[in-house]
Amino acid sequence: MTLIVTVIVVALAFEYINGFHDTANSIATVVSTKVLTPRQAVVLAACTNMFGAFLGTAVAQTITSGLVDADAVSITSGIIICALLGAIVWNLMTWWWGLPSSSSHALIGGLCGAALAAAHNRWNVIIWSQPSAEHWYLGKGLWWKVIVPMFLSPVLGFVCGLGLMALLYVTLRHGRPSKINAFFGVAQMFSAGAMGVMHGTNDAQKTMGIIALGLFSATKAGTFDHLPAWLEFLRSPLPPPGKALGIAPWIKVVCALVMASGTAVGGWRIIKTLGHKLVKLHPINGFAAEASSASVIGLASLLGIPVSTTQNISAAIMGVGCARRFNAIKWTVVERMVWAWILTIPATGTMGYALVRLSQTFGWIQ
Repeated sequence: MTLIVTVIVVALAFEYINGFHDTANSIATVVSTKVLTPRQAVVLAACTNMFGAFLGTAVAQTITSGLVDADAVSITSGIIICALLGAIVWNLMTWWWGLPSSSSHALIGGLCGAALAAAHNRWNVIIWSQPSAEHWYLGKGLWWKVIVPMFLSPVLGFVCGLGLMALLYVTLRHGRPSKINAFFGVAQMFSAGAMGVMHGTNDAQKTMGIIALGLFSATKAGTFDHLPAWLEFLRSPLPPPGKALGIAPWIKVVCALVMASGTAVGGWRIIKTLGHKLVKLHPINGFAAEASSASVIGLASLLGIPVSTTQNISAAIMGVGCARRFNAIKWTVVERMVWAWILTIPATGTMGYALVRLSQTFGWIQ
């Protein structure tokens, strides 16, 4: 029982860190364009993230059943803790360096690495690819739900940002700069709000999925067989074969509140990288980047694909900058960011694997 409580606490710690790590991405543009003060932007992001967390559970169900074969390895509480700790360490490291890395991929890498160690290096424990006969985006596994979107979603963010910004330049080329800035100063508050909502629909659900997976494993193992009545809410109903786990309403509420509180702390290191170091932004640029990124993330959430908010908004900002001129982007900053993206899954996978192996050595995990 202690381990289950520890899983929930560590998962919520990850969600809290996600709040000030990844949410900084969603408010970086609106702060850098001076449309909102940092405090106003944080309040906006906290409220919209909490609202978005209640919209659907498709991404959470991908985390619970689409990446690791629960029949091939017992995903115990200890394994989940190791996966979360690997993701937390990487998030804190990249936050300290001011690098906008992906909490989503950090969590996925940690989970896969921990599961591999628990399965004693049987690689088939990871669901690599389960194509769908109907549509490719309905496929399961690391390839369809993580790897393909990891490359495709930033490309879409870049193209959408570039296209929308180019369209705005052509449409408003004869407009007065003062009127354009005034209009898009207001419009950017709505696009920033949309970005916050979409971040909540995708990122908050990942922690929901991890908590649901931990409760399901404990229920299946018989840990909750003699629960007192007041703790019955912890028991996870076992789904029919082939069906995804359900996400209890209390898990949604707690994750939404924790992410919102983490957002309130802010993430000024990452805001500085995205909003100031990457490219100089005006309200019209911020609107184009946020609207493009929110659209891509919203589509991914609808399809149950756990994409990176970080990668999407960063790519959209690059596209917006390139619409002005190619050398408007500071490509040395881009290079550092791309390396962080590439290394996230291998790094957190290695951490999750090493933590499980260490725990097995000391007898903490069988």
